[in-house]
Amino acid sequence: MKKFKVIFQPSGRRGEIEEGKTLLEAAQALGVDIEALCGSKKVCGKCKVRIEEGFFEKDNIESKMEHLSPLTDDEKEHLKPEDGPGMRLACATEIHGDVKVFVPERSRAGKQIVRKAAKELTIALDPAVKKYNLELPQPSLHDMTTGDMERVLSFMEKEYGLRDLYFDYMTLRELQEVIRKGEWKITVTVWMDREIIKVEPGFVEPSYGLAVDVGTTTVVGYLCDLNTGKVINTESMMNPQVPYGEDVMSRITYAMTNPDGLEKMQKAIIEGLNEIVERVSADLRTNGKNGGSNITDMTIVFNTAMHHIFLGFNPEYIGRSPFIPAVQKALNIKARDIGVKINPASYIHVLPIEAGFVGADNVGVLIAEEPYNQDEMVLIIDIGTNGELLLGNKDKVYSTSCATGPAFEGAQIKFGMRAAPGAIEKIRIDPETKEPQYKVIGKADWHTHLQEINAKGICGSGIIDAVAEMFKAGIIDKSGKFKMDLETPRVRKGSDGKPEYVIAWAEETSIGTDITITQADVRALQLAKGALYAGAKLMMQRIGIKTLDRVILAGAFGSYIDKESALTLGMFPDCEIDKVYAVGNAAGDGARMALLNRSKRTEADEKARWVEFVEIAVEPEFEKEFMMAMHIPHMKDKFPNLKGLLESRNVPVTIKG
Repeated sequence: MKKFKVIFQPSGRRGEIEEGKTLLEAAQALGVDIEALCGSKKVCGKCKVRIEEGFFEKDNIESKMEHLSPLTDDEKEHLKPEDGPGMRLACATEIHGDVKVFVPERSRAGKQIVRKAAKELTIALDPAVKKYNLELPQPSLHDMTTGDMERVLSFMEKEYGLRDLYFDYMTLRELQEVIRKGEWKITVTVWMDREIIKVEPGFVEPSYGLAVDVGTTTVVGYLCDLNTGKVINTESMMNPQVPYGEDVMSRITYAMTNPDGLEKMQKAIIEGLNEIVERVSADLRTNGKNGGSNITDMTIVFNTAMHHIFLGFNPEYIGRSPFIPAVQKALNIKARDIGVKINPASYIHVLPIEAGFVGADNVGVLIAEEPYNQDEMVLIIDIGTNGELLLGNKDKVYSTSCATGPAFEGAQIKFGMRAAPGAIEKIRIDPETKEPQYKVIGKADWHTHLQEINAKGICGSGIIDAVAEMFKAGIIDKSGKFKMDLETPRVRKGSDGKPEYVIAWAEETSIGTDITITQADVRALQLAKGALYAGAKLMMQRIGIKTLDRVILAGAFGSYIDKESALTLGMFPDCEIDKVYAVGNAAGDGARMALLNRSKRTEADEKARWVEFVEIAVEPEFEKEFMMAMHIPHMKDKFPNLKGLLESRNVPVTIKG
């Protein structure tokens, strides 16, 4: 039987599937959960998927609707115009060629888990947007020479000391009706003490803003009360651009190789943001109006590629030397101009970017953690599809970006998947027996009863644990090579003749096959962690230090990886384990700070220019440092803190101290 490559997004699962199998059968074989309530009888219409057409260079796949069976009458009955283009029923669509498939959120049985909870912030409240109550005297015939606008502006100057205010034009058009509806009592919303962006009848106290972090893989929005600074709702989703590429370079390539590629990706993220707005503001609906209209300010951070795609800038030039962005400074863009459905006259504040591949998200981390106000030498790593690093203190801060690839998030790993129910997220291996224990998302306890586990794959934190534990248990050596002389059935040669380690036997899984870590998986992780380490090492050399005082793991992923496993792998230079800690979604924290205190916006612009960017890829020593960093934890560098930690636990591996 012929086999064809099938890739499912946003889960990242992929494999070779026999010709004639349906997309639903392919999904089941690869551990992708798609709703199929009718049991493939083609009557429920729940298994709708979207076919992504075009050539995807990163995946080396040409995906076409022609690679599938023709549309059936059953599908025509369930597919509606509002579903959008390229939709098929997975249970009715047979595979006859390579294909890339996006599973919409409503069709996913196992919802993706996006872990970006908001933490408490301590910051002085001074938002860019503020509300003012006005009670205007009812006009008489003597006021015929003074218009409604002039009366409002005069009142604002006399009562609140706000001079030289002006109206947004579309807001001004509503003023007459609003004043009379409110019986001369109104509330005006002012942006940056300059522009009136909303008028409401009566006295309205609540004031809302939205801070958004657009990651390569995930998007999260924090709805904040601008009067208290509290987060009142959080919503997240997988980045709807994932079908166009799992990392920034593949999306840049997609924009370059497809005439409408940029337009498609921009439309996808704006639609995604509007979904976040709708969900996060569902409780704010008033007088039949969408709740999003009550959101009067918005801040947003993202990496440089996502920044350019969101703004409709051609990302081609940041994808090739000398990696020059279209704009570095912060921008304020009317929501209506870009199609984001908050209050139309409000501004979306786009935080500045630092350099070609160090974006506004890293500036968010910068202003949230403030290394420029500290004495200690701190390394901050925002781990994701694209790793970004900050190193320094009050005297100097360097930044860089590392193309870690999507291995940390489960892609390019044989049984890798993103964090969702059924993903193995934590692993321990007994050094003596080589037997594993693991914990699965959605299960409270560590694996004990085989039939109750139903594992589907391994997410990023589990992959890091697995390789670190395999090293500590002597299953792989410091070069990452498997030791094939061990007396355990879990170390074997796979169907391709290459070594692998069995984490879960087929009967423990829901996909009917053994879940393994392969030699290729180990190599993919070594490449990713080697890039991070080399970046940190080169910045340390630039700043003239040999040791770190602290290591901060930023980002949602950084919060869920085991810091001992990360140190064992050598994801960063040696440091006291107690001085390694996670801070959660620091990029999102920075976006919230800029929402709640406008001086943080000025600070972001200033510090983004003060930080010195290091382009490590062109550093003469990069290749050498990268190759040495491929070893676990490193080929030559000493790890005295790690050595002491492992010796205290009687772990039988040799670490240089």
